[in-house]
Amino acid sequence: MQQAKAVAKTVRIAPRKARLVIDLIRGKDVGEAIATLKHTNRAASPDIEKVLNSAIANAEHNYELDIDNLVVSEAYVNEGVTLKRFRPRAQGRASAINKRTSHITVVVSEKKEG
Repeated sequence: MQQAKAVAKTVRIAPRKARLVIDLIRGKDVGEAIATLKHTNRAASPDIEKVLNSAIANAEHNYELDIDNLVVSEAYVNEGVTLKRFRPRAQGRASAINKRTSHITVVVSEKKEG
């Protein structure tokens, strides 16, 4: 069974927030997944939609798969590098701010017949 994959690295959204959205599309048909992402009011939705569209384009162009038969077989978010910033606080102290990034991976494959 052919699979096509797309990865977006170092996306500036916390992995915990991105996982909430990625869980919505795992296992769905690609058309249904795109519709779900378009109507999900979360900051991660546009980034995940871009990765999904890229995976679909890879499937069509590189493996000549039929777009109508594609399903999101795998979708996951890994933690990327953390940008560490510091914020001045009272009495000369500083507190850390971690700006987290994500690596978003989407794998599409053809539906199993039968």
